Amino acid sequence: MHEIVRRHLGKVLAGAAMAVTGTAVMVGITLPGTAGADDTPRTGVADGRGIASGPGEGSGAGAGGTSDGTAPEPAKVAAAPPEGKKGVGTDPLTDDELKRAEELALTPPARAAQRDVEGTRGPQHLATELADPRPEEVDDPTAPRRAEVRFYDYERDELITRTVNLATGKVESAAAQRGVQPSAHPEELREALELILKSPLGNGVREDYKDATGKALTSADQLWFNGDVYRPYREAEVPAVLTACGEHRCVRLVTKIHNGSWIDTRNLIVDLSARTVTRVG
Repeated sequence: MHEIVRRHLGKVLAGAAMAVTGTAVMVGITLPGTAGADDTPRTGVADGRGIASGPGEGSGAGAGGTSDGTAPEPAKVAAAPPEGKKGVGTDPLTDDELKRAEELALTPPARAAQRDVEGTRGPQHLATELADPRPEEVDDPTAPRRAEVRFYDYERDELITRTVNLATGKVESAAAQRGVQPSAHPEELREALELILKSPLGNGVREDYKDATGKALTSADQLWFNGDVYRPYREAEVPAVLTACGEHRCVRLVTKIHNGSWIDTRNLIVDLSARTVTRVG
């Protein structure tokens, strides 16, 4: 009997009957109210990603020269991206401003050494927000609009924050911090779910999905998911393998079947920096 209970780490719980109130508050995750409500997975389609590569990226040439063995051309400084549609005053950033701000904040020399949540070149975009005006600009209707862009570099486990002036196209300030973990981006949550499904600890999730639907769970697209950063200081007991969370980027997920039941994955913590899955509790 004990083994049966342990196997069902993700036992399907009926939407309205799931006892989530206390736990959701404890882990800082808000669950949807009714089954089937807002079933669009959080995959970050409007966050300004998908930026075109800079000069020479993706060309297939080796690092020391071109594909035919000749010396590479001298590096060129890329022109600032076009301004596009602009907001006014404290209006929210427009889609054009969001894209331009991220492009301006991605400085090419550093970008090549940084890595996103999937391990590919360039840092992981987390958020872009309108920056507060400077004190002397508060009442100035012509003050330039600035954007604060946050990235996470999985190569160094650093939070990178850059403030860009959308009028001049310049990065006015930059900072890198370790041990600071802002809320997770939808792309990070999706990667966490993918890691769970690839892990032996995801067997219970797959079994429960099969029990509920009669179909095999083969893709993260088959589940609704949400979650946030796992913060060990909020936990009574933290396994030794998770003590690096805080320095590492770790997340906890909640999942459900589209228009169906919950699958409890709250006891599976994903260390995105180490790309490991650990059971707690």
